[in-house]
Amino acid sequence: MPIKYDKLFALLKDRGLSSTYWLRQHGVYPATVNKLRKNERVNTDTIDTICRLLDCQPGDIMEYEDE
Repeated sequence: MPIKYDKLFALLKDRGLSSTYWLRQHGVYPATVNKLRKNERVNTDTIDTICRLLDCQPGDIMEYEDE
């Protein structure tokens, strides 16, 4: 997939947050967390939720890489 979420997990780590537990605790479903880990597609509501919770922009948690 051309969208990568490595920046999200790096940001969580930098803030000292356990990624899977923290995301689930704040309403991101386990299946969605798995999709993010595998760089699979998620809907914009998920991106909105994560950005709101982390007070960041989409570019802070994801990036486009041409295949």
